[in-house]
Amino acid sequence: MTDYALLAVAGVIAGIMNAIAGGGTFVTFPALVFTGVPSVIANASNAIALFPAAFASAWAYRRDFQHVENVPFKAMMAVSLTGALIGAVLLLYTPDKTFDVIVPWLLLAATVIFTFGPRITPHLRRLFQIGPVALLSIQFLIGIYGGYFGGAMGIVMLALYGLFGLTNLNAMNAAKSILGGAINGITIVVFAAGGKVWWPQALVVMAGALLGGYFGAHYARRMNPQHLRAMIIAISVTVTIVFFVRA
Repeated sequence: MTDYALLAVAGVIAGIMNAIAGGGTFVTFPALVFTGVPSVIANASNAIALFPAAFASAWAYRRDFQHVENVPFKAMMAVSLTGALIGAVLLLYTPDKTFDVIVPWLLLAATVIFTFGPRITPHLRRLFQIGPVALLSIQFLIGIYGGYFGGAMGIVMLALYGLFGLTNLNAMNAAKSILGGAINGITIVVFAAGGKVWWPQALVVMAGALLGGYFGAHYARRMNPQHLRAMIIAISVTVTIVFFVRA
């Protein structure tokens, strides 16, 4: 019962974080691992637990969606789903011991992206822009990453769309949410079919995340996102260090 209480609290915190600034995986994934869920199953269960919130975000942004010039959205969706399928299947065939070694580096990459991505992207945008082929190629790689792990995936997509020349933040968030939701949807099918989900734990985290997401969205305007980002960065750095020591 103590483990389930911890997972529920972690879900609530993650829901609040994702509703305002992102980074909920930095709380729910380690919570699952530290309550005894094997790392590969924890990653799969975490993806399923946070999917409803991702779907809700995609639905909320549906009216802000705009087609990207010179890039068919069907192509964006196709490369995202293909990459997600590859990434999810790769995770299924990754032994827990191997994943335990890889996880700290994935967390480190996600931490660096979450911390510095929003600051670096405007500078990169001034230096160069990418074309349609590069956009689709990188989106494919993001799909693989999202299917395999997915931490800070949304920030990577926002940075990619900025480098392509998009400037409407709502439209960028809409594309990110829809494609991110599709990527997460593919992982759910693969992980569930592969028997890599501990459903009681996943459902407890899911319930907490939905509750936290509701209150996070409700009180978002009263909170300072920069303060929350600072807290998330502190959590992500701590979690990354712990996983390196654990490995």
